[in-house]
Amino acid sequence: MLHPSYSDLMKVVNSEVEPGEAPVVNSRYSIVMATSKRARQIIGGEEALVNAAGKKPLSVAVEELNQGKIRILSEEEVQEELEKKTTEEAEGTEEAEETVSYMTEETNQELPEEEAEEDEAVSQTV
Repeated sequence: MLHPSYSDLMKVVNSEVEPGEAPVVNSRYSIVMATSKRARQIIGGEEALVNAAGKKPLSVAVEELNQGKIRILSEEEVQEELEKKTTEEAEGTEEAEETVSYMTEETNQELPEEEAEEDEAVSQTV
């Protein structure tokens, strides 16, 4: 028998769901998919959130899920996260464009007379 069992893991995952709302996880398949995805992340180099000494990545992922260290997002939460990430990326792009336009304006300004004369002298000697 596996410890913790699928039903125990489903209870942990659904423990934060308020009465009347749909549970986040309805089947063992969802638990398997979530733990396998987390195990791949650990294999890919992400830090384990529990003591992982001598344990296989899948065992670590199951333990993380059982202790509530990771959560499975509902479809609505996934959609909200995607929208949030898209908004943040768009804001970052706008900030970068503002910085570039500011730098462009700054470089297009005329040089003071002394620097302009020095630039002309250098260009004539070359």
